Amino acid sequence: EGLIPRRYAKALYKYAQEHQCTQEVYADTQRLEEVFASHPALSKALSNPALSTTEKEQLLVTAAGNEAGKAILRFINLVILNHRESLFRATMLAYQDIYRKENNIARVTIVTATAISDDIMERIKGLLKKELNKELEYIYETDPSLIGGFILRVESMQLDASIQNELNKLRIKLLNK
Repeated sequence: EGLIPRRYAKALYKYAQEHQCTQEVYADTQRLEEVFASHPALSKALSNPALSTTEKEQLLVTAAGNEAGKAILRFINLVILNHRESLFRATMLAYQDIYRKENNIARVTIVTATAISDDIMERIKGLLKKELNKELEYIYETDPSLIGGFILRVESMQLDASIQNELNKLRIKLLNK
């Protein structure tokens, strides 16, 4: 997302390492990212020049929640102090990237047309764990537009075995003839 958020994320990671709370900060950044994703107005509010720095800091502290650790609260204060609040979400995402790389964690996204059973999900997890030799984090989504099949994303790789994808390929073949 940019050089500045990455630098701030690296500084936060280094601070968390020194205070042995990298995992706690990782959980805080994930929680904050969920808040940003579910409340798009939060990013707009942080960019609003009409709000005071105190109000912006209070917004972020509230978004962090009661479980927020001391490290993330100090970081919020630093970001506000340096007027980088508009880059806060990007910094949280950059921290998560750094943490995953440092801890050999791969993010796996599974998208299916309908919900799948726990048994099938466990089989998929078992296969991926054997193949990837990494700690895995799963995100599961349903998308009825796929019609059937699934899409599997692991970091930057994607396997699209959906019926929608097959229909698109067929349509392109027919148009090219």
